[in-house]
Amino acid sequence: MLKGFLTVSGWTMISRVLGLVRDQLLAAFLGTGVAQDAYQIAFRLPNMFRRLFGEGALNAAFVPLFSSLLEREGKDTARRFACETMSVLLSWLLLLTLLGEVFMPGVLSVIAPGFTHGGARDSLAISLSRITFPYLLLICGAALVSGVLNGMHQFGVAAAAYVSFNVIGIAAILILPPFTGDVAHAAAWGVSASGVVQFGILLYAARRAGMRLRLVMPCLTPRIRTLLARMGVGLVGSGITQINFMVDTIIATLLPAGSVSLMYFADRVNQLPLGVLGAAAGTTLLPVLTRSLAAGDIAGAHRTQGRAISYALVLTLPAAAGLLVVAAPVMMALFGHGHFSARDAVLAAQSLRAYAVGLPAFVLVKVLSPGFFARGDTRTPVLVGLGTLVLNFILNISFMHWLAHIGPPLASSLAAMVNAGVLAFILMRRGALMPDPLLVRQLGGMVMCAALMAAGLVAAGYTPLGGAMQAGPVLRIVDVGVLIAIGINIYLAALHLLGITDMRQVASAINRRLHRNRQA
Repeated sequence: MLKGFLTVSGWTMISRVLGLVRDQLLAAFLGTGVAQDAYQIAFRLPNMFRRLFGEGALNAAFVPLFSSLLEREGKDTARRFACETMSVLLSWLLLLTLLGEVFMPGVLSVIAPGFTHGGARDSLAISLSRITFPYLLLICGAALVSGVLNGMHQFGVAAAAYVSFNVIGIAAILILPPFTGDVAHAAAWGVSASGVVQFGILLYAARRAGMRLRLVMPCLTPRIRTLLARMGVGLVGSGITQINFMVDTIIATLLPAGSVSLMYFADRVNQLPLGVLGAAAGTTLLPVLTRSLAAGDIAGAHRTQGRAISYALVLTLPAAAGLLVVAAPVMMALFGHGHFSARDAVLAAQSLRAYAVGLPAFVLVKVLSPGFFARGDTRTPVLVGLGTLVLNFILNISFMHWLAHIGPPLASSLAAMVNAGVLAFILMRRGALMPDPLLVRQLGGMVMCAALMAAGLVAAGYTPLGGAMQAGPVLRIVDVGVLIAIGINIYLAALHLLGITDMRQVASAINRRLHRNRQA
C-alpha cells in the first residue's frame, strides 16, 4: 500500500508541475481576456462530467465490485464485468456527447448566461466547447480502465497516464496555433487529443496486464444494476461539489469579462495545498477510524480524529496565512508574463485571498466527513452539503454586484466554514468528536504561530523583497522563494518556542528515516 501511495503521489506531483507550466503558457498567450474566458468555459463542461461520473461516483462504486469479483471468481468474471461496464458507460456517454454537440448553444446559455448571445465570447465558447466535449467520453472511459488497473494493484501506469494530459496540452499550445489559427483553438484540440492518448495508454496497459477489454452489447445485467445503484449515492455527494463549482462559474460569467479567468488562475494556486493536504487527510483517516471503531476502541477513534485535525491544520493554517499576505507576488511570479499583466496579477490575487480565507475549512470538511463515513452514516454529510449549496448560491447572489471576481471565491469559503462548523457540531453532539485540552491548546498555538508568520511576511514586504511585483521574471521567483523560506522558518520557530512541535525531535525522526533508507 505504501509503495502504491508513493507511486501515485510521485506521478501526481509531476502532473501538477506540468499543469502549472501549461497554465503559465495559457496566461502568457491568452491573458485574462475574452479568449481565456471562452476556453475555460469550454474546458469546465467536460471536466465537470469527468469529476462527476468518471473519477467520482463510477470509480468509487466500480473498484470495490471489480476487486471483489477478481478475488472471489477470478480474472475472467472480473474482465466480463469490466467489459459490460465499459460498454454501458461509453454507449450512454456517446449519446450524451452527440446531444451536447448538437445543442451546445443551449447548454452554454445555461452554464454561461453572462456570455452575450452572438457575442465574441459566446461564439468562441461554442466553437471551443464542441472541440473539447468529446474529452468527456474519452476521459470517463480512461477513468474506468484506470479503475481496472488499480483493482489489480497496478497503480503506476494508471497514475502516469494522466500526466499525458498536461504534456499534450503544452505541446498543443506551442505547436498547433499556426494550424488552428489561434492559441485557444490549439489548447482545445489538445484537450481532446489528450483524452485519446490517455484512453489508449490505459487500454494497452490493461491488455499487457492480462485484462483485454472490448465492447459488448450494452445490457443492464444484475451486476450493472448493482453498480448503478451504488453510483447513485456517490452521485449525490459528488454532485453537491460540482453544483457548487458550477454556481460559481455561472455567477462568474455574469461579471465583467476576464472574471472567469481570474478565478481560474487563483483557484489553481489554492488547489496546491488543498489538493495535497485535504485529499491526504481524508483518504488516510477513513480506514484507520474504521478499524478503531470495528475493534471497539472508541478512545482510540477519538485520538485518531483529533490527531488528523491537528496534522491537517498545522500545515493548512500557515498556507492560508501566507497566501493572504503574499498572494500578489505569488500570482505575479507564476503567471506575470506575456499577456498576463501586473494588473491581472493584482486582481487574481484578490480572488486568491478570498479562497485562502476558507482553505482551513475546506480541509476540515475532508477530515470531519470520515467521522460519519466510518460509522456508516453517508446521509448526514450529504444533507449538510445540500444546505451549504443553498447558502453558497445566496452568498453568490449577494456578493456579485459589489465584490465582482472576489464574490464567488468568498461565497465558497464562507459556505465551507459553515459546512465544517455544522459537521463538527453534529459529531460533538453524538460524542464522536471530543477535542481534549491538549488539542485545543495546540490549535490555539497554531493560530498564533500562523499570525506571527503573517506579521513577519508583512514586515519583509517593506524590505527590498517587497519589489517582487516590479522586478524581472527571474528576480520575482527568487523574491517569492525567499519570502516563502522566511515564512516557513518563522512558523517552525514559533511552533518550537510554544512547545507545539519539538523541532529537534522532528529533525531526529527525519535523520532516522534517511538512515533507514540508505541502509535499505
